[in-house]
Amino acid sequence: MELYTAWKAMIAAGDPVTAWQRFYVLFYQAFIEKDRWQQYLNGVGTTLYVTAMALLIGVFLGIIVAVVRTAHDQQRPGRRNIVLGFFNAVFRIYVTVIRGTPMMVQMLIMGFVIFSSSKDFALVGALTLGINSGAYTSEIIRGGLMAVDQGQMEAGRSLGLKYADTMFFIIVPQAIKAILPSLGNEFIVLLKDTSMISVIGGKELVYAARAIISRTYEAMFPFFGTAVIYLILVMIFTWLLGIFERRLRASDRR
Repeated sequence: MELYTAWKAMIAAGDPVTAWQRFYVLFYQAFIEKDRWQQYLNGVGTTLYVTAMALLIGVFLGIIVAVVRTAHDQQRPGRRNIVLGFFNAVFRIYVTVIRGTPMMVQMLIMGFVIFSSSKDFALVGALTLGINSGAYTSEIIRGGLMAVDQGQMEAGRSLGLKYADTMFFIIVPQAIKAILPSLGNEFIVLLKDTSMISVIGGKELVYAARAIISRTYEAMFPFFGTAVIYLILVMIFTWLLGIFERRLRASDRR
């Protein structure tokens, strides 16, 4: 603390200092002074909370949209279901609109228009990210479902299973194994996209860094520190996905 105070005074006075002294002062005021590391820690907590909520929403929406659209595309000629056609049209519009508009614009609309009276910015951000991720996840899952041999569906139906049971207990598990790498990439993008909730007031990592910059007037260490934290989180997420993939491959060999 004494070194920090003395070296900071030297920098403020314009006295010559070494590169190490300048590094120490900037690092200390960005992470140590006034326990600012706790702001980053709180930001990580919000980031993980938003990621988990958005992940659940995105996977749920993705599976529903993918199953409905796949069921519609696999209908036999002359046996079209009107209800299924209606929902297929709605989901196609949903996917087109979400994939055709920027994530930032969607966040601003949700935060300042649709949920302008809400003060739970983290939940609004999670909902927005989940809806956005659902559109991309649905296309990934739909591609996996369409890639499963049609004979699997026919085998399930021949055993007396309903279409929904066959889809969720036979087709979906096989598709998940094939599309897991693509889903993993989407989840990693989702984790990084949580940084966007700061534009509506969500107190995640970027919000914490900007709050510290407004007090220290120095941007390098807060932003570089935030980047390193995101990198660590992505590496952990990638490691966990790798473990999951290896277990799935091991189960296939049994």
